[in-house]
Amino acid sequence: MRKTIVLAAAASLMLAGAASAQQQPAQQPAPAPTAPAPAAPSAQSAVPTIQSVNIVDITELPKDTQTQVNQVIAQRGDDGLKKLRSSIDATPKVKSALEAKGLSSAQVVAASMEPNGALTLITKKAS
Repeated sequence: MRKTIVLAAAASLMLAGAASAQQQPAQQPAPAPTAPAPAAPSAQSAVPTIQSVNIVDITELPKDTQTQVNQVIAQRGDDGLKKLRSSIDATPKVKSALEAKGLSSAQVVAASMEPNGALTLITKKAS
């Protein structure tokens, strides 16, 4: 189960990068406007709605999973982490779930979205 969470976190991070990449071509004139138009709605309709929010501290994960999460964090970099945290702050349901646990987006290091709408946030306490 924990490995699934990490793999889903990695997949969601890649999807977040893909979503960011989709926004960049919109700033430049496209040579064939008919091709990108159908792709954008189908990509957005594939994103599930948040049904539940699960919060897990990285120390609660098995050592192997912690290593995998840390590798994903290192690959994503600071810009990816800033985008993730700003997205969390812009989503009231997610932000309030963190606040209910006494946490903030500043402590979130990874996120995973399941197709059924279950969002898992992996947190790390400041050291």
